[in-house]
Amino acid sequence: MDDKRRNDSSQMTELLQPEILHNGAACSSSSSEPPSSSAPSSSKPPSSPATSSSKPPYSSEPPSSSASSSSKPPSSSSEPSSSKPPYSSETPSSSAHPSSSSAPSGNGDVRSRRVEGDEAGRMQREDGASSCCPLNDLKRLPECDRKLGPLKFNHVHTVLVDVAAFNDGKGPLPQRGRDMWNSNFVKSPCSPSSLMIKTGLMKSPTQTRRWDVISKQLSALAKKTAVSVDDVKDAIIKYNPKYKSQWSFDALYSFVKVMPKEENNFTKLVPKIAALALKLPELVQKAIPLLRTGHSASITLSQAQISCLLANAFFCTFPHRNATSHNAEYHNYPTINFTSLLGQWSQLKKEKLRAIMYYFQVVTDENTKPKGLVTFERRCLRDQDVSDWRNCKEKPPKLHVTTHGTIETEGTGLLQVDFACSSIGGGVLGSGLVQEEILFLMNPELIVSRLFTEKLAKNECLIVTGCQQFSLYSGYRETFEWVGPYEDRLDRDEWARLKRQILAIDAVNYKHRREQYDMIRVTRELNKAYCGFKRDGHNEPDIATGKWGCGAFNGDPQLKAVIQLMAAARAKRGLAFFTFNDEKLKQGLQQTHHLLVTQGTTVEKLFGLLEDYCAVQQASSGSHVDLFEFIGNSVRPSRSQL
Repeated sequence: MDDKRRNDSSQMTELLQPEILHNGAACSSSSSEPPSSSAPSSSKPPSSPATSSSKPPYSSEPPSSSASSSSKPPSSSSEPSSSKPPYSSETPSSSAHPSSSSAPSGNGDVRSRRVEGDEAGRMQREDGASSCCPLNDLKRLPECDRKLGPLKFNHVHTVLVDVAAFNDGKGPLPQRGRDMWNSNFVKSPCSPSSLMIKTGLMKSPTQTRRWDVISKQLSALAKKTAVSVDDVKDAIIKYNPKYKSQWSFDALYSFVKVMPKEENNFTKLVPKIAALALKLPELVQKAIPLLRTGHSASITLSQAQISCLLANAFFCTFPHRNATSHNAEYHNYPTINFTSLLGQWSQLKKEKLRAIMYYFQVVTDENTKPKGLVTFERRCLRDQDVSDWRNCKEKPPKLHVTTHGTIETEGTGLLQVDFACSSIGGGVLGSGLVQEEILFLMNPELIVSRLFTEKLAKNECLIVTGCQQFSLYSGYRETFEWVGPYEDRLDRDEWARLKRQILAIDAVNYKHRREQYDMIRVTRELNKAYCGFKRDGHNEPDIATGKWGCGAFNGDPQLKAVIQLMAAARAKRGLAFFTFNDEKLKQGLQQTHHLLVTQGTTVEKLFGLLEDYCAVQQASSGSHVDLFEFIGNSVRPSRSQL
């Protein structure tokens, strides 16, 4: 079909069977779609690496999975959770990570509307023909055997540990450097250039180093045998006096009040967090560059450095990071100080704080604190990669589709997609609690990326290698619950990074669903996904993803699935797609993939079909056109050819 006809909406409806058009503006494939990007399609919360919330998180009985009844051992080789309380001085040795690989329950023949004369579709229903593969056929990071060689730095890779000492086997010692107080670097709380005005009843205002005030307050907390919330509040306000009447600490007050005594070690844990924060001048001796828009670059830190930075975030020490107005210096960066998390109490804040406080318990214990490295890489897609969709001859990639399990559970070792906001971490330090926020709470080291990662542009992504999972959860959004500790048993690579990769890519947030059926927006999503999926070498893991941007962002699950399938094909990487209990999406994607594979459909051809599809959608006067059926009618041989 030539471009003129492809873009002429009035002529495109002739391609459709009458039964494909439906009344109403809502997408038929997502009538039961969750309110957020990874919510389940039923009232049941999504399966997760956690126990059922109806059981006390620290009962002596090993937790059972609400996601699956399978007895298959988890890929991470973890064991049931310990019965010890979360803030005991002893960290449990293992934690639950149930498998979610069992077959779906109920009617396995649930599917989208049948097209008359759909011989290929009928054949698949009868004989189960499918081009999809088992999850175990996809390549995981531990299998890639990438040869990194000695740890090294260059003009686009900043390493905050002493590279020579690390390569000599001395561990992650801090790299010496100098303080940088300019727009290209994180402005450190302990910088000599960080100043504040100190006032007193009997003294005139004087300028003093802000770190002197911070260290005095935190030292006092660190020396206490028991700390109250009032102590924490008073200390934070001493070096943030401007916000005395603006900041609320009621979430922290309520958290301490409602937590059972056997689980509440707040008063003894806070002095340890304060002591950790005070190590900043010792642990981070080199200025941290900002990962700025338009520049591909990466930063490698030790897990000890990350824990120290997050301890400072807990005590709200970072300068110039509290103002959020459009003219503020860091207005294009996420917040990093924990002020929002500590204020405005809600039940969900309690669960968030349980996860955060458990993380601090682990990293402040000499016996359990992690000793590896983590790399944060900002990647920008080159101009020549953006416009090449019309000439891509790649065919559909290897695909696994499942309604059960989650990206976090079954996707371990694959490149795990974070359904991100353009401001990394979304509402993790506020009221948000969907896929991205949960991911950051289970892997709190991800939160430090908010310190130095500017808002992602349309052709950018963030890839984190080596972050550690510390906790388990159950539920989602209003039903979210921190369940207990998780012992991360992944192997480490040559740079002492855990073999886990997380990819943050942000989808477009559509105010109205029909806005997405436009090739400018479709191409934007293709480029965003490809930016993250694009291989950096020949030996890369396959990808774990799902309904990216299909909840609160109003994305069409079928369209987003096809977009990610095309991006994975172009990147020459396999795809594991988790539909979060959406059986209809699973069946439709499996059938569509089978058809594309058997017909040898290229990405180039699919791009043209999406152009046709968008034209038809725009001409459909509010009725929704099913994408999978549209592709089937366009790709499948006619009956006369059978």
